Amino acid sequence: METVMEDVEEYTYREVKLPSLIPIVPEPELERETGERRRGRDIVLAIDHGPNSKHAFDWALIHLCRLADTLHLVHAVSDVKNQVVYDLTQVLMEKLAVEAFEVAMVKTVARIVEGEAGKVICKEAERTKPAAVVLGTRGRSLFQSVLQGSVGEYCFHHCKAAPVVIVPGKEAGDASIV
Repeated sequence: METVMEDVEEYTYREVKLPSLIPIVPEPELERETGERRRGRDIVLAIDHGPNSKHAFDWALIHLCRLADTLHLVHAVSDVKNQVVYDLTQVLMEKLAVEAFEVAMVKTVARIVEGEAGKVICKEAERTKPAAVVLGTRGRSLFQSVLQGSVGEYCFHHCKAAPVVIVPGKEAGDASIV
């Protein structure tokens, strides 16, 4: 666990050690490609243990990721010292990392961050300067979201580092880019 002080606000997180069975992907050796395309992009993907999060992950792999990209999996928790939550999330992130490599051949970095989900996602976006921030919906109705607020809505208004892609649940249709 590492604690970082940023502008008087404490920022606590734990890196997740992902399985070593994923080979290290070498830098692409394409002479004519330069810049972002050659070194790959960073994509932040907010995950939890729900089906809409998995759907957003699948959508990002199919529609957004390409060779040499790095997928940053971020999971917000109330306490990073809770070993049970850490272990469950580590298992989930390991499965997603293996799937990301098998499907899109992308490198995956995982981090469990302490704090409110919306704020955590925006902080990670500021830290990594990604090409996009991807997250799923919670599956609430418009009325419930207006009353209770949503992480997607928070990120849409406060995440200035990258475009935010909110992937609706399977029954709602295609993703909207905001």
